Amino acid sequence: MADFKQNYFQRRTKARGPRTNHRITSQDVQVIASDGDNLGILNLNDAIDRAKEQGLDLIEIAPNAKPPVCKIMDMGKYKYDAQKKANKAKKKQKKVELKEIKLRPVTEVHDYSFKIKNAQKFIAKGDKVKFTIRFKGRELQHSSLGRELMDKIKIDMETVGRVELQPKFDGKQMIMVIQPL
Repeated sequence: MADFKQNYFQRRTKARGPRTNHRITSQDVQVIASDGDNLGILNLNDAIDRAKEQGLDLIEIAPNAKPPVCKIMDMGKYKYDAQKKANKAKKKQKKVELKEIKLRPVTEVHDYSFKIKNAQKFIAKGDKVKFTIRFKGRELQHSSLGRELMDKIKIDMETVGRVELQPKFDGKQMIMVIQPL
């Protein structure tokens, strides 16, 4: 009974990376030599023997092909190259952030122009900008002031960005999102 529990609750980990050597399931495989020459379709055991003669591994490159394509190469070098390629791709990615700029319907001209300049800088960097106009107390009755302010923002930002989310009310605040062109 104890043996059953040990096997039943044992963590089953998924194999990471491509299958190598005896983990390859197909009987016949298309083999590519370490120097890039095509050796043709070989029996799995023959292919593994050829890899072992060179002190290398047989790595399954294209498992969905008929028959699967395997390459004779060093597994450590293969993993290292894959990691390098992944890191290079990750460096090239640009993570788009959402910057928020908060305003009030009674924001003064100088404060407004300062915040618009900051928003234009954010958009120039490639980030999205969320404008939030918060209404307090009786200001909510004058929501037209908020609409006018949002329209003014749209006009001032049309040279650098376009509206992704049109102005809408979210509780006691009005929001609008602008993204880079």
